[in-house]
Amino acid sequence: MIKKYTCQNGVRIVLENIPTVRSVAIGVWIGTGSRNENEHNNGISHFLEHMFFKGTKTRTAREIAESFDSIGGQVNAFTSKEYTCYYAKVLDEHAQYALDVLSDMFFHSTFDEEELKKEKNVVYEEIKMYEDTPDDIVHDILSRATYGNHPLGYPILGTEEILQSFNGDTLREYMNSHYTPDNVVISVAGNVSEDFIKNVEKLFGSYETGSTKRTFEKPGFMDQKFSRQKDTEQAHLCLGFNGLEVGHENIYSLIVLNNILGGSMSSRLFQDVREQKGLAYSVFSYHSSYADNGLLTIYGGTGSNQLNQLYETIEETLATLKGEGITSKELANSKEQMKGSLMLSLESTNSRMSRNGKNELVLGRHRSLDSIIEKVNEVSEESVNALANQLFTDSYSVSLISPDGKLPSKLQ
Repeated sequence: MIKKYTCQNGVRIVLENIPTVRSVAIGVWIGTGSRNENEHNNGISHFLEHMFFKGTKTRTAREIAESFDSIGGQVNAFTSKEYTCYYAKVLDEHAQYALDVLSDMFFHSTFDEEELKKEKNVVYEEIKMYEDTPDDIVHDILSRATYGNHPLGYPILGTEEILQSFNGDTLREYMNSHYTPDNVVISVAGNVSEDFIKNVEKLFGSYETGSTKRTFEKPGFMDQKFSRQKDTEQAHLCLGFNGLEVGHENIYSLIVLNNILGGSMSSRLFQDVREQKGLAYSVFSYHSSYADNGLLTIYGGTGSNQLNQLYETIEETLATLKGEGITSKELANSKEQMKGSLMLSLESTNSRMSRNGKNELVLGRHRSLDSIIEKVNEVSEESVNALANQLFTDSYSVSLISPDGKLPSKLQ
């Protein structure tokens, strides 16, 4: 049972008590990410996430790390296009301690100049590491091809040039305007009683920075085709199709469609590209939902001499899917996979904390397990086939990283 509480200042708390486990996961969710940035501060959400671990008024960076290691817990954070999360997972007896440390990081980080300098270098290295991983960076290039200069096309890590301009004041200003109480959700899942909400409220329920009305400019879908020449062993290809926003009525049909297309080992792309033709080790599809739009991505990596064949095979797979539709067996298997992965995720307090935090932050509502399964069961062959024909049009974006940087011949 999920308990929801809104503090006087607007901070929302969601708590799911799971008495059968011995762990507690606590996440601080903020509705800001690279989408909230501009060309002058791109990367600040991610850099701020790093700096939260670099010392508070009472704890050094080392003491923050040791505080969780000493109790056998885990602490981490991540930044996405539309939100940032700081989270910890600990034994239930250490839940209050973990909450205290997370709130100390949230409210009392010092953004010391010496630590700023060191952490900038760490992020520079992270950017270089990312650049050395073509099967990662090709997805960033696809975002740029799809969204152009819209903030959804920005890289989450930012660039070295922009990072150089950040200082303590820059970070504090960004926090004041984006880490506002109405934009923060504290999600707790595990072996804690409802009374724990009071502990969260004591720490997070009274701070004020004002509220910010955020208006998103909906991006247009651009079917640009970007390629980059890089000395790689493989050609890395991505195709991007206009998808569905968070909470769309057809989202469950889309999850089924993606699963059948490229979300599993029995998927059509895996079978056609890897098993039948041996063209790739890695080939898959996934869908990203944002507040007002979505992107369905197909990825495949192959030797440059096989790039044309890879692209043509993906084309054939999509044409067959649209022309012949899915089978009743594929539909049944996909639904069972979805239900299975949902059930398995419920065994993890981290997964429950993440699901509840995201749902509250992005949708403001929570579906019961029974209602989700009901929605999955309602998905029909007709709804999936209609969606396939709606999404897989001739208008799609392309990104490529390869030794010669040449797009497949059909796209030139």
